[in-house]
Amino acid sequence: MDEALKSLEPGGAQPVRKRLTLRDEFVLALLPTATVLLVFLMVESFVRQRFLFASLAASAFLIYLDPEHGTNQIRTLVIAQLSAAVLGLLAYMSLGPAYLSGAVAMIITIVLMILLDAVHPPAVSTSLIFAFRAGHETNVLLFALAVAMTAALVLLERSALWLLARQKVR
Repeated sequence: MDEALKSLEPGGAQPVRKRLTLRDEFVLALLPTATVLLVFLMVESFVRQRFLFASLAASAFLIYLDPEHGTNQIRTLVIAQLSAAVLGLLAYMSLGPAYLSGAVAMIITIVLMILLDAVHPPAVSTSLIFAFRAGHETNVLLFALAVAMTAALVLLERSALWLLARQKVR
């Protein structure tokens, strides 16, 4: 049975996240924060549409919270975020910046994430952002670059966890 469904069974609640020391928690939180700030700096250099990257801040925090969870895997992050951006842009181009385009983009994004087993909740926000005001196609390319940087964050978080674990062994 799927792990997410096991938590819905009686007595099958997910265990509480294992806490690290306060210092280690801050070290892990520093990486996603720095990555998001770097993305914002990059965006500011190229375009003035910061809102396109708001959902990546949520992605970065989820990665910090539990870097090994299935919703935070590189495959899941990339598929969900990029497909959401493209679907939002297509809805915008087809229906204009209206609530209908947002609804269509959101529903198709959710269905696609479920079908591809690549569920990453912040991607729903991405589809809405692009559907309501996507600008032009080059924003999707810039967003893809930001997603790549966020995917690199997954590797950084795993490396940090490995280093913290190794440091505790000594």
